[in-house]
Amino acid sequence: MFSVTVRDHIMIAHSFSGEVFGPAQKLHGATFVVDATFKRPELDADNIVVDIGRASEQLHTICGSLSFRNLDDEGEFAGVNTSTEFLAKVIADRLAGKAESGDLGVGARGLTGIAVTLHESHIAWASYERHL
Repeated sequence: MFSVTVRDHIMIAHSFSGEVFGPAQKLHGATFVVDATFKRPELDADNIVVDIGRASEQLHTICGSLSFRNLDDEGEFAGVNTSTEFLAKVIADRLAGKAESGDLGVGARGLTGIAVTLHESHIAWASYERHL
C-alpha cells in the first residue's frame, strides 16, 4: 500500500458536555496539527499516490473553514462534543468529498483510503481512517 501525507493545522475554541471532560467542559482553545494520509495499492499513471500540491491546497481549505471559530457557535456542530476523534472524522469525510468531486485531480479517483490524524500535543493524538 502506498501513501502520501500532507500537514496543516487548525486553531479552534469549543467546550464539552459530560463529566468525563472535567475542566474541558468550559470554553477553551485548541490548536491541532492535522495530518492527512492518502492511500492506494498501486501508483497512478504518473507514478504518484495523489497530487501533493492539490492535497495540500484542499486540506488547507478545509482547515481554514474550521479555524478561528468557536465550534459551539457553528450550526453544524450544535449540541455535539467536537472531540479530537470527531474532528478527525469531519476532516476525513470532507477530504473524501474532495476526492470524489475531482478536486484532488483525476488520479485521485484511484485512492482507496484516507486517514486523518489530529495531534493535540506532542504526547496525544487521535485518528480516523475511512475507505473510499
